[in-house]
Amino acid sequence: MGHRVVVWGWALALLVGLAACSPSQAHSTAAPRPERTEIILATTTSTYDSGLLDYLLPLFEDATGYTVKVVAVGTGKALRMGQEGNADVLLTHAPAAEKPLVEARDVVDYTLVMYNDFVIVGPPSDPAGVRQATDAADAFRRIAEAGAAFVSRGDDSGTHKKERALWQAALGAVPVAQAWYLESGEGMGATLRIASEKGAYTLTDRGTFLALQDTLALDILFQGDPALMNIYHIMRVNPEKWPQVNAEGGRALIEFFVQPETQALIGQFGVDRYGQPLFFPAAGKSEDELRQNP
Repeated sequence: MGHRVVVWGWALALLVGLAACSPSQAHSTAAPRPERTEIILATTTSTYDSGLLDYLLPLFEDATGYTVKVVAVGTGKALRMGQEGNADVLLTHAPAAEKPLVEARDVVDYTLVMYNDFVIVGPPSDPAGVRQATDAADAFRRIAEAGAAFVSRGDDSGTHKKERALWQAALGAVPVAQAWYLESGEGMGATLRIASEKGAYTLTDRGTFLALQDTLALDILFQGDPALMNIYHIMRVNPEKWPQVNAEGGRALIEFFVQPETQALIGQFGVDRYGQPLFFPAAGKSEDELRQNP
């Protein structure tokens, strides 16, 4: 315990100086190395494809001596890795799917860390008239009625879970048997590229879309529905169930994400390039509070 406190105190001293600068300006001097240096972080592809983890994790590694191995998969796969003890920390964005793991004590230290939103993107010509939709379900209904191509991730990710919920609200079922409904089985970046190539619609988190938009022939066609809020939690895999996990490393990584200095960096990420943040800090808030007052 004493070693961890000393290391983390040193890390905080470094992070105070980082709050107003970019990661590329950070010191590279490493802290004393902990006994178990590798932390396995299972996370959704959006945190990876957007560049957020490349922005933040080098700061954590330099400050603490840990090395973070990122496994970027859909949220469903990340949660299964946690249930099977194959990761130390999970960073995901599907609260309804996460809660059963919390209740079963598969994970501990379940912490809200940030949010952004989902947007519906598609070809600029907008053949389904999505721009005129009254809400997200209406947008999906218009796509179905027009028989316009739609690319689903089809990978049980948090985005895929949200998409299925929207189809349920729009049609009462997911239109998997329809010729216009395509499943990529890929992460968000690859799915956006497929949609762009096919002139199709898709649901995406805003952060990944903004990070890739210069390479895509897609526009944001619908946004702003409260149903499209996209909330991220971080959590540790429970070492009482899986003694092999790096409990101390996992705790240190969660502490890093919720510290005010890191939260400030999350809020700054993307502003210089896109004129808006790709994610919004939310540590210390509850889901209910966030949904009522984002």
